[in-house]
Amino acid sequence: MTALLPALTAQAKLRAHRTPDCACDAPHGVLADRPDAMVVRHADVVAKAHAPGTPEPALTARLAAAAHPGLADTLLAPLSAQPARLHDRLVTLWPYGAPVDRDDPDAAPWEEVATLLARLHRTPHAGLALPLPPMRGPEKAARAVARLRATAPHPAASPVERAWGVLPAWARDEAPYPGPPHLCHGDLHLGQLVRTPADRWLLIDIDDLGTGDPAWDLARPAAWYACGLLLPEEWTRFLNAYRAAGGPAVPADGADPWPVLDVPARALTVQTAALAITKAVAGERALDEVEETFVDACRRMAAVPPDLAPTGTK
Repeated sequence: MTALLPALTAQAKLRAHRTPDCACDAPHGVLADRPDAMVVRHADVVAKAHAPGTPEPALTARLAAAAHPGLADTLLAPLSAQPARLHDRLVTLWPYGAPVDRDDPDAAPWEEVATLLARLHRTPHAGLALPLPPMRGPEKAARAVARLRATAPHPAASPVERAWGVLPAWARDEAPYPGPPHLCHGDLHLGQLVRTPADRWLLIDIDDLGTGDPAWDLARPAAWYACGLLLPEEWTRFLNAYRAAGGPAVPADGADPWPVLDVPARALTVQTAALAITKAVAGERALDEVEETFVDACRRMAAVPPDLAPTGTK
């Protein structure tokens, strides 16, 4: 990581100013530094080093989708259609966009993100430049459970495992999604939204973009709502805006959306609880109140099998 940071910063400077040695006072800094991603900004350019081992063909197909004219009002377009390689990591370049203000939750753009999701889900994936892989939502949930199993024993792990075990195979990344596939983001939350200089909200982070169940993109806010962590009025704003924009993941006629949201929301709840326990064990600390909320939800889910809606309803 030490050698990667200056090299990544030099890439951003090179794209912004055509020199890797710029000493200007343009806005700059590290936006993210995690094992799965390092992101830096210089001026109006953002450089991202993707997770080690990221398959280049899949990332190239996802970049092509983000650059497709048919998604110009939905996804932030990359500055280059091909990833570069730095220190054995694939690197992509992007224009900078302002993120959602975490200190102003009342201004959270629920309607905007719902409308963007509906546009994404309505876009025919067959018309994109390159075939897309499956979206990585179930894969990431399965990886979270695998990490939980590899960590030291914890008393909260048992209900999480039981809740995972009652999910259908496709939601555990053990079988293909059985329904009609749609273009999906794969890891939707408010942190995946930026406002451009043209004053437009767009979705970012294509690492999990692909085809699959569009309800997965609604699953995180649905899970937070079900756990009492998202206000009913915020959930209603989000769901109503998605329906108004023609989103195909839930019934358009105002019918109960939960039969199609139940399985993905359960999977995201398990994923969140599994990661929380793993981090708590690594930090040698107790679960906090929010983390306990997700574990408690897993206890309830393990006792009640999921409501499996017919895949034709999606």
